[in-house]
Amino acid sequence: MSTYLCHIPTQQERPTRAALEVLTHVRTLARRDGARLAACVLHPEADRFVEALKPYGVDQVYLVKHPVLDRHLNAPVLAALAAVFRAAQPTLMALPSTESVKDVLGALAARVGAAALPDVSAFDTGASVTATRPVMAARVLADTEASTQPVLVSVRAGTYTAQPAESPTEPEVVEVPLDFDTATLRATLREVITGATGQVDLSEADIIVAAGRGVRDEAGKQLVEELARELGAAIGASRAAIEAGLFPASLQIGQTGKVVSPTLYIAVGISGAIQHVAGMAGSKVIVAINKDPDAPIFNIATYGIVGDLYQILPLLLEEIRRIKAES
Repeated sequence: MSTYLCHIPTQQERPTRAALEVLTHVRTLARRDGARLAACVLHPEADRFVEALKPYGVDQVYLVKHPVLDRHLNAPVLAALAAVFRAAQPTLMALPSTESVKDVLGALAARVGAAALPDVSAFDTGASVTATRPVMAARVLADTEASTQPVLVSVRAGTYTAQPAESPTEPEVVEVPLDFDTATLRATLREVITGATGQVDLSEADIIVAAGRGVRDEAGKQLVEELARELGAAIGASRAAIEAGLFPASLQIGQTGKVVSPTLYIAVGISGAIQHVAGMAGSKVIVAINKDPDAPIFNIATYGIVGDLYQILPLLLEEIRRIKAES
């Protein structure tokens, strides 16, 4: 029986949403193809995450527990993934397309002798693994194929919807030993800089309020922050807003920033340059607020509001607060 394996990164003591999205799709493929569904977790206390995977119909969970996996370092993560791959012998390994996965995907493919289909927006199995990849800043969708096995596929967040299985499972748990000498590390991680306490993480957010060049001062920034707070949303920004010094670089969305796919994306003062659109075009619903009626963002927006954000956001905030007070 073939094995389809999913890598499950964790964040804030739970599997990431992107990982569960990929796992849900791979489960559908595995059930259709008669394959075993497996997942792997890399964490010093990896067994704590088994319970969270049971609702998703996993047949096997591979655990790699080592202190060096407490924080992401490429060398030990690569070694751990390769160890799991050798233990599971999958024909397909799917991973969420995160920054950390992008760091190691090519090296992992070379180490285990697999084909690699990176950063796909859809994929399927059959006689071969086929996938759709956004290229040229997402202006073109390319159909690609891996005609040999095994295959590694990294999947953009938001491509699929995370759904528990109809019946939970009691998976077989397999511990994979990792023989890694920390003295051989040539790179060290000194500090992890995170967002402010309570701030919603962009990669996990269902709602994002993103600021662009039109947010030109501290007053505009405060309006964006108020809207995000009222909606329980994450805050993002275009490159122009970052370069203006209003938002930290960690919040940049776009070709050179993060790729996000929330349920609701509110673009405030964003013109819609292709470099930014490449990072958010997969959003389910896009609301654009811009005073330029010819702004390119309106070409992809689900709903558009033409007007000055400094006039529109206070009215929007007032209405949201009224609705919340009545509910």
